[in-house]
Amino acid sequence: MRCLTTSVTPEEDRCTRTNESSARGQKTPGVCGSYQCVYVEQTARSRKRRVFFFLSESLFNDSVAGELTLTLTSGCFVAPVAMRLTSSCVALAFLLLLHCRHFGDVLGQKSDSALTVVETTEEGEVTHGDEEEQVKIEEDEDLEVVQATEQWQTLKPGQAVPAGSHVRLNLQTGQREVRLGEEQLKYRTQEHREREATQSMFSPDELKRAMKKLKEDLNPVSKDQQDSVASKFRPLEELKRDMAQLDLLVETDTRIMRRLLDQFNSSNSTTEQRLSILQELEYLVHQVDNAQTLCSMGGLQFILEGLNSSDFRLQENSAFVLGSALASNPVVQVKAVESGALQMLLTVLATAQPLQVKKKVLFAVASLLRHFPYAQHHFLSHGGLQILSELFRADGGGILRTRIVTMLYDMISEKELISQAGLDEVLDASHEERVRQYSKVPLQGELLEKGWCNLVPQLLESTEHDYREKALRALLAMAPVCLDEYRSDGSLLGSLLSLRDQYQDMVQSEMILGEENGYYEEIVQLIDALQVKIK
Repeated sequence: MRCLTTSVTPEEDRCTRTNESSARGQKTPGVCGSYQCVYVEQTARSRKRRVFFFLSESLFNDSVAGELTLTLTSGCFVAPVAMRLTSSCVALAFLLLLHCRHFGDVLGQKSDSALTVVETTEEGEVTHGDEEEQVKIEEDEDLEVVQATEQWQTLKPGQAVPAGSHVRLNLQTGQREVRLGEEQLKYRTQEHREREATQSMFSPDELKRAMKKLKEDLNPVSKDQQDSVASKFRPLEELKRDMAQLDLLVETDTRIMRRLLDQFNSSNSTTEQRLSILQELEYLVHQVDNAQTLCSMGGLQFILEGLNSSDFRLQENSAFVLGSALASNPVVQVKAVESGALQMLLTVLATAQPLQVKKKVLFAVASLLRHFPYAQHHFLSHGGLQILSELFRADGGGILRTRIVTMLYDMISEKELISQAGLDEVLDASHEERVRQYSKVPLQGELLEKGWCNLVPQLLESTEHDYREKALRALLAMAPVCLDEYRSDGSLLGSLLSLRDQYQDMVQSEMILGEENGYYEEIVQLIDALQVKIK
């Protein structure tokens, strides 16, 4: 079999499928429209490609013998081809000769390469004629990349083709045409078409002008321009001298607290200024060292004086500062008890005060009693449970009730944990002293005496799940001393049955959503545990 071939530069792309990584001699037949193009080959040693055009075998027939030699005059050479033609194919052969001559005329005007004869063996190897010319690749810095679409469009000289595009040579016009490749068309969707329609493209000329302007902007400015800019700013050395003359002093937390206390105690300070000082102190005393330093400066006394103020805003903020300073700080807890802070806080709770003040005072009381059995003993001896019970009955919203019940539950749990820790083999030296101090706190007996076994179940009537959970935990903690009251309280037993049915339905909803051991399941477990103790 004989075919025509022409050398194609790398800027020219394939007419049909391209296998650029294949070894020499591999072919992938295909057809480009009405143009019989078989394959594009790229050798391993060079970057040239050769496009092979096969003469259709349908022109050949074994019935009539004859030879036809086609020779093109405009740089296009066709080697003699031995053919056996039928009489009906002579016209077709003549038309082929004229078509090839026209193709040669076009290529002779714009192409740097010539058509040569390439013979293919039975094994598929390709032999090259002596007339094949090497085409040198000239690099062009200003190549314009054509944007391939679904439709054929003509390639202009100097245009580059994106990878994967489909390129063909129109034998009628002699122009190269390009469109999207088969793989690109295969996965092309309407979204790609709309994106290309709205995407803005820059022409090469616009890009050149932008790059030229960028280079101009990078050029160094003139001396006059530098002087003009420098006149608007002060020199660095001058700024350094001015900063050194200021002799700026960085205040430590200790100095800040001292300054704040002096301002708070000043007779010229207004109420608004004192409120601002208390807010700054509350931020500082969260650190254990700062809280202890504040006490050593006498700041605790100023805070207690704020609790006695007639302005409820000062009372609220003073209690907030005191609670933050007492939280997990034994040194401050001891000094607060010695300063009479507990009695003052209970006095504020026993008097008529706004809800905001009572919330902050309860916070301060809870911080003072936590992990401090000595303060808990004084709390009980000063009638703290009685004051809390009156506050519990007066609260209709449930906010104060929840805080009170949570504080009582924490106190009961602390004592139980200390008792359980006595079973450990390894104990620190202070454990026996803690056990001795907690033994002097008759908390559960006081709870039974002050009627808390009947007060805490009232919190179950709330619609808030969090309130109910805290009430159930407190009821379980008080069960050792309150079982008789629980069994005799019919409303409590009815509430437990009703709540269990309600939360059991919520558990089923959680399981449908794929949530196992959720929050509602935990509440059901608390109800079951309390029912078991009551039975």
